Amino acid sequence: MRSLIELLVAHGVLLVFLVTLAARAGAPLPAAPLLVVAGGLAAEGTLSGWAVLVVAVLANIAGDAVWFVAGQRQGHRVMKLLCRISLSPDACVRQSEGLILRWGGRALLAAKFLPGVSVVAAPMAGALGMSWRRFIAYDFVAGLLWSGAFVLLGLMLSDQIQQVLDMLAGAGYVALAALALIVAGLILRRWWQRRRFARRTRGGRRISIAEAAALQDQGEAPVFIDVRAAGGRAVDPRHIPGALLLEIDQIKSHAASLPRDRELILYCNCPNEVTAALAVTVLAEAGVTRARALVGGLDGWVGAGRAVVGA
Repeated sequence: MRSLIELLVAHGVLLVFLVTLAARAGAPLPAAPLLVVAGGLAAEGTLSGWAVLVVAVLANIAGDAVWFVAGQRQGHRVMKLLCRISLSPDACVRQSEGLILRWGGRALLAAKFLPGVSVVAAPMAGALGMSWRRFIAYDFVAGLLWSGAFVLLGLMLSDQIQQVLDMLAGAGYVALAALALIVAGLILRRWWQRRRFARRTRGGRRISIAEAAALQDQGEAPVFIDVRAAGGRAVDPRHIPGALLLEIDQIKSHAASLPRDRELILYCNCPNEVTAALAVTVLAEAGVTRARALVGGLDGWVGAGRAVVGA
């Protein structure tokens, strides 16, 4: 443990840059706690506080810029990737969509302090057409506020941080084992939350694209419902002809007005059609039982050669 602390002291500024850059790119690394520790070391004169702040801001902008470009070039495909790795698939994407659509560039300021949403905000801004100049300006201010807040916290708690570092240095392998247990606990908690969410959506009834197409071709007039968020539809305006556009948060309130004598086919464009499956579960709880999630979602429908509008 002592050698790790010595490494932090010797290469603190570089570590701050690399860890912050990786965290902004999406890696699950503790950038914020590292900034707090770096701020504590800066108060002791071990590190340069200004250098720590500068490299943290630069790392924020660089990491966010990667996702911003990806959002510009790949649009809904990037959102689908982020939905796949999200704890609650598509939840953080929907929150980011709402922030960007409502507040524009100012949303980048708030997103920095919202776990999960912070990584999604930059690609969403790119996908929704924010200009480079506007993005850099807001991201610079956001990075400065975020980095400065944690460095300042470290400066204020420098005595306590130094005590903790001294304790860890003396504890040696015991401290490493304790940190490993904490990390393992966090990973286990995340796994359990994902498992609980998956269990809730797994029970939702599903329909294959072939089955849905057959119902449509046979004139049985199934009702298609697009449950993507407004921001998702702004990034990817394609939808099945005649589909109702209802976000998942609106499903419960509209359940009573949906037809009970026709098949309801809900679709999204996220992995394992989790949003559509969750919407089916919500409808079932409201007494609407003739609802199924479209396996493969919108991309699968397009891949099968079925018609869409708004492309």
